[in-house]
Amino acid sequence: MIRIALVVSLACAACGPGIKGGPTMNNKMNQPDPTPQVSPVVSADILAREPLANTAEIKHILIGWKGTDSHDPRAEKRTKQDAEATIRDVLKQLQDGADFDAMMKKYSEDPGSSTTGRTYTVSPDASLVIEFKQLGLRLKVGEIGVVQSDYGFHIMKRVD
Repeated sequence: MIRIALVVSLACAACGPGIKGGPTMNNKMNQPDPTPQVSPVVSADILAREPLANTAEIKHILIGWKGTDSHDPRAEKRTKQDAEATIRDVLKQLQDGADFDAMMKKYSEDPGSSTTGRTYTVSPDASLVIEFKQLGLRLKVGEIGVVQSDYGFHIMKRVD
């Protein structure tokens, strides 16, 4: 036991005092780790849960802003703060009983589901952005939550 500690101590001594061990995950040496930019509209409480299912059927409303990967012209005219305000407005309408499918048609910038109302099957190996999968598998049936991805904010509802 003492011999192992001595070897580790000698190995670390070769690094020099105060020298970091190597690059971070973002591959930048001697730089602070990036701080994730979490929006107050994101459902952090739901994301903190353990996954509830291996598969889930999800409907969603995508709201982007200038600089996201959204290809909708509405997004290009919007700031992130404008998108957050839109998210709050849509969530309020949904809480007041608005129909999710009608809200998808009116607000969503996802060309794959905004006009059709189609659901996405979410599973760990689905070809979807990780944030979408993370929230989708944590939602309870009928529950609505919000997540942020490179495409914008997703208001998601688990339907099955």
